[in-house]
Amino acid sequence: MKKIGFQLMTLGMAALLFVACGEKEGKTIVGLPSDETTDMYEGVEFDMPRVKETSFPDYQVSIADFGAVGDGILSNTTAFADAIEEVSKNGGGRVVVPRGMWLTGPIQFKSNINLHLEDGALLLFSKNFDEYPLVETSFEGLNTVRCMSPIYAVGVENIAITGNGTIDGNGDAWRYVKKGKMTSSQWKSLVKSGGVLNETEDIWFPSESSLSGFIATDNFNVPQTNDRQVLEGMKDFLRPVMVSIVKSKRILLDGPTFQNSPAWNIHPLMSEDVIIRNLNVRNPWYSQNGDGLDLESCKNVLIYNNTFDVGDDAICFKSGKNKDGRDRGMPTENVIVKNNIVYHGHGGFVVGSEMSGGVRNVHVSNCTFIGTDIGLRFKSTRGRGGVVENIHISNIDMINIPTDAINFNLFYGGNSPVLEDDQSAEDEARDETLVPVTEETPSFKNIHMKNIRVVASGVAANFQGLPEMNLQNVTLENAFLEAEKGIVAVDTDGLILKDVKVVPTKGSALTLYNSKNVEVKAFSYEMKEGKPIRVLGALTQKVKLQKDLEAKTELGKGIPDEAIIFE
Repeated sequence: MKKIGFQLMTLGMAALLFVACGEKEGKTIVGLPSDETTDMYEGVEFDMPRVKETSFPDYQVSIADFGAVGDGILSNTTAFADAIEEVSKNGGGRVVVPRGMWLTGPIQFKSNINLHLEDGALLLFSKNFDEYPLVETSFEGLNTVRCMSPIYAVGVENIAITGNGTIDGNGDAWRYVKKGKMTSSQWKSLVKSGGVLNETEDIWFPSESSLSGFIATDNFNVPQTNDRQVLEGMKDFLRPVMVSIVKSKRILLDGPTFQNSPAWNIHPLMSEDVIIRNLNVRNPWYSQNGDGLDLESCKNVLIYNNTFDVGDDAICFKSGKNKDGRDRGMPTENVIVKNNIVYHGHGGFVVGSEMSGGVRNVHVSNCTFIGTDIGLRFKSTRGRGGVVENIHISNIDMINIPTDAINFNLFYGGNSPVLEDDQSAEDEARDETLVPVTEETPSFKNIHMKNIRVVASGVAANFQGLPEMNLQNVTLENAFLEAEKGIVAVDTDGLILKDVKVVPTKGSALTLYNSKNVEVKAFSYEMKEGKPIRVLGALTQKVKLQKDLEAKTELGKGIPDEAIIFE
């Protein structure tokens, strides 16, 4: 509890964190205090480049100066555009959003713009879908066409969104909703509000256009057509991510609440030198594709002092899907993630499943996951390709995780961790047929976790590789794992468990299946009955267990005599 208390105190102080300012060549430097800068890079296990920070001229305008009215009714799209244009013409600076309710269509960034939301400012995006034209982009890791994002930045440099205001994407106007995710009264109220139902009357859509897109799309919300006329006919279904920052440099998001996004909340894509800090990122738990932060094919990034409570994965790293991702060939790399809290979400810290361009050089520490579906989540499947490597995770506290505290799933089929009414566990069943290793084979290796604490959760850890490409060189050190079920490792190569204590309420503390080059050191457990260790699978090789576990280990049929070593 001391650790959680410290985390909450840190987040509570975030609002008091000042923006370092100083004069240099007529510019106001917006960046990190020097001591905090040092803290961010301390203890990082790889050669992490210093993230280049934003800086803006000491010039500002208010949107109110351009005719904006903060009544929540009048559209201020033109006022935002005019204010940004004015600041841009003057070499950059701050566009101020005062206290009030400011309704607007999409906001398109230009370079050297700091959009600053003062205390009490509510930036509310329009429900008028006609204001969001179709644009070429990437979603779910695929090259596609979507509606323009409410906050849209492409090919810009030196931009920021700061202050303590709130940005609301009006996502409920866009999202389809499954009946099983709502109470009876909520569902009745939603249906009564308008929209249309599917044929089986268990999914609500905001319009016929949205329903037609759902019917025509069978690949994770991405239509398999480039026909503009067809796409226009399903335009309402092509809901955007709320914050889209593409092919841009030197980006700062500091302070606001980002909430109620149509699809993903914040999506930096193919960008570099990104700082994301002191944010409150929120989505309803029922929101389809309601991710918090999806960092995709980005490099040199700091993510710290944020709180997430969302409908899908919270902090998620991606790099494109299948051939589109491999052709792009841009990994997510050189990222520090520190001092974040995640409440509801499908995963706390997540890699994948769209990781075909690779993910590497990542440090994650001092994070707390409270009631998150899965804590540490790694997912991919055959066909992705890509390499995930050199990931270092430490000092993670997890409580009330309903499924797996730690999860590696290389047979990911797109299901939520907590299965919904239309999902089946068979969708992600293992296929032990060996297939050739090609560029389409995903590889996860050199992933190190230490100082992990888990209480009152579902499964302590689930390490699941592919038969043809095992999880390689994964370590778990100094961990306390209290869960309903213990650790399960399938198709791993080079798994090391050191100073790990497992307290399952049922079943074994550790089960190994078809794994090799495994070392278990200083392993302890608390069990009422049964064998704490089970080793199964005829392909098991070179498993080293401590001597005192010999009488407490159950060996499955077909285990080679020389496969297990007690020492």
